[in-house]
Amino acid sequence: MKEQIDAPRTLLQAVRYFSNLDTCLAFLAGLRWPNGITCPHCKAERISFLTSRRIWKCLECKKQFSIKTGTIFEDSPLGLDKWLPCLWMIANCKNGISSYEVGRALGVTQKTAWFMLHRIRLAMQTKSFNKIGGEIEIDETYIGGKARFMHKSKKERIMNGKTGMTGKVAVMGLLERNTKDEASQVRLMIVKSTRTGPLDQKVRENVESGSAIYTDALASYRMLNDEYIHSVIDHSEKYVEGKIHTNGMENFWSLLKRSIKGTYVSVEPFHLFRYLDEQSFRFNNRKDNDLGRFLGVVKSIIGRRVMYKELTGKTLPEAL
Repeated sequence: MKEQIDAPRTLLQAVRYFSNLDTCLAFLAGLRWPNGITCPHCKAERISFLTSRRIWKCLECKKQFSIKTGTIFEDSPLGLDKWLPCLWMIANCKNGISSYEVGRALGVTQKTAWFMLHRIRLAMQTKSFNKIGGEIEIDETYIGGKARFMHKSKKERIMNGKTGMTGKVAVMGLLERNTKDEASQVRLMIVKSTRTGPLDQKVRENVESGSAIYTDALASYRMLNDEYIHSVIDHSEKYVEGKIHTNGMENFWSLLKRSIKGTYVSVEPFHLFRYLDEQSFRFNNRKDNDLGRFLGVVKSIIGRRVMYKELTGKTLPEAL
C-alpha cells in the first residue's frame, strides 16, 4: 500500500509536495476514501464537489463537509499546506520538535504550534486492548524537574518541605522483546505510585499469562510469580545475566528523557501522557522509513479530536 501512494520521501520533498492545496486535498481524500468519497454524516455516495471552496455537499442529507471533517484538523483555519509538513516533522524527528521551532518553520504563533502538536500527538496514540506476550522487560521511572533547579517560589509550592520524588510522575514501561519478524515494542502508562498495587495490576492487565518477564529487584513485583515466569536482576550486583536484564527499557528511558529535557524542557504532568504517546509511536515504528511513519499518523487522524479547552484544563481530556 505504501509503495502505491504517490508521496514524498524526505522533508524537503514533503514541503514542496504539500505546498499545493489541491494536491493536499487529493492526497488525503485518496487515503481517507480509497473506494470513493462518501458523506461522513450519512455515508451516502451521492455527493457534489464545490470547487471554489474545496468542500463537498451531500445530495442525500444536504450537509456540507470538507476533508477536515471528523479529523484532528476539524475547525482549524490553517491550511493543509501547514498541517501536513508539521505532521511529517513530529513523526520523524527522533528527539521531538518544540512548538517554538514549529512556529518559526511554519510562520504561525507558538500557541498555535503547541495546539497543532497536541492534536497530532492524539493521532499518534496507539491504545490497544490486546495483551503482549513472549519475553517482556518491565521497568519504571520518574519524570519531572529536579528540585535544585527550580525557582524558589515553584520549589516551595511543589515540594512544600518534602523530599524524595515529590513533584515527579511515575511512569511504567513494558517492552516486548523482538522476534524474528518484528522489532521490540514498548507500551507506556502513568501509574499512581511504584508500590505493589498499581504495578502488579498494570502488568496483569497488559501481559499474557505464562509470559517470561524480567524486572529489577524492586519488591513491588514480588507477587507476579503465580502467573508469570518471573526473573529478577539485582542492579546492585550486576546488570545482565544471560537473558535476564532490563537494558531495552533502560535504553528507551534515555531516549524519552533526552527528548523531554533537551527538546521540550518543561512538561506539565497534566500533558505527560501525550508526550509518552509521541515517543512510543516513533520507537515502535523505528524500523519504518519517514514516509511509512508519516502515513501511519495520517491514517489515524479520523475520529479523533481534542479541544483547546481540554488542553488548557478547563475540561478534563478523555485520556485522564
